[in-house]
Amino acid sequence: MDFGRLITAMVTPFDAEGQIDWETTGRLIDYLINEQQSDSLVISGTTGESPTLTDEEKLELFRFAVKHAGGRAKIIAGTGSNNTAHSIHLTRAAEQAGVDGILLVVPYYNRPSQEGLYQHFRAIATATSLDVMLYNVPGRTSANLSAETTLRLAEIENITSTKECASLDQITQIISKAPEGFRVYSGEDSAALPVLSIGGHGIVSVASHIIGSQMKQLIQAFLDGNHQEAARLHALCFPVFKGLFECPHPVPNPVAVKYALGLKGLPVGGVRLPLVAPTEAEEEFLRKLV
Repeated sequence: MDFGRLITAMVTPFDAEGQIDWETTGRLIDYLINEQQSDSLVISGTTGESPTLTDEEKLELFRFAVKHAGGRAKIIAGTGSNNTAHSIHLTRAAEQAGVDGILLVVPYYNRPSQEGLYQHFRAIATATSLDVMLYNVPGRTSANLSAETTLRLAEIENITSTKECASLDQITQIISKAPEGFRVYSGEDSAALPVLSIGGHGIVSVASHIIGSQMKQLIQAFLDGNHQEAARLHALCFPVFKGLFECPHPVPNPVAVKYALGLKGLPVGGVRLPLVAPTEAEEEFLRKLV
């Protein structure tokens, strides 16, 4: 399965009562595919507020996204958790919903060993025929999937990619030793170009909600060998890369990008507790940013 170069980790639109706004969800999918040029969409990832979505909501989102995208973009379902059995259950249900692949985050809070991480991902992967993208984000999970364990997992036939938020050193180790066809995606917008430069395949992005078309140009410029143009576009996008997470101080994702989408003419509602709306100072910063 080719998930492409630009993958958007999509927000989940809510209405005034905090329920999923299905009409806006459809408009957002169209906007991300047609205007922001996303090759694939992650549904119910961190940016989609997966911790506060019920299983029923997640499955309804998976079915809706598959039907609405209609093959125009691949749909990747966020089915990972820190409960292996529950992740298997949700993955099997997502497969029945027709998704193209799954995103499995490193188990959080219970902090398993590297062997525990290997067995967790192996158990889920062998329970499905879907392509699996690993998701290593130590800043959120307090656990790091090591390069060695990632490479061990990459030998499993349907574990075909990883979304990496670890250091560039670790990403380099993975890319340099990965089996042919295993793809490494940057999980940090600002690292997209550096990761491409060492052999990465693309980016799983938040900023692509706002500047996806520019990011697609950046990626294409690099692939075409026009590294000076890629560097120029990286510098142009960089304030948005950083600003969506530091406006002007750190804010939890997807607080900023949801507000920014409203500024771009596509209001997607607020966030669910325990996340809260941006402050007036953060709103002012974002208005200047986008």
